[in-house]
Amino acid sequence: MKGRHNQALTEHIHPQLLADCNLLGRLPLSWLLLMDDMRYPWFVLVPDTRQVSEWYELPAQAQGQLLQESLQLSEALKPVLGADKVNIGALGNVVPQLHVHVVFRCQDDPAWPDPVWGHSPPTPWSPEALADFQRQISPHLPDGFQWI
Repeated sequence: MKGRHNQALTEHIHPQLLADCNLLGRLPLSWLLLMDDMRYPWFVLVPDTRQVSEWYELPAQAQGQLLQESLQLSEALKPVLGADKVNIGALGNVVPQLHVHVVFRCQDDPAWPDPVWGHSPPTPWSPEALADFQRQISPHLPDGFQWI
């Protein structure tokens, strides 16, 4: 969770991602984080390497695995979250480490139809709301996911 990261588990995640997100767990290739903004179900997949800034820099098998993890997360959670659209992007303009945003959008969210980035100040997850959200999504997370 945000602010209480185990250094041994997170030494390969850029500090800005840890500051902005709640660490949820691991998929086979990637760490799974949740942006600390409860207005949007906004996940961040971070392949377990800090030396890579571009998707093409991953070995071919890891490139496919990252795509698979992004798509599996999207497919599994879109109906659970009632999203109208799933936005997937690997921008990395602020954080150079390769990471993939998976943002579940609804037509009634505060930024719709514009991007969520920079729209307005985030609404941090309360511990109770975060625990409820984790219980909601837990049965639907892709195979191989492990909670931290």
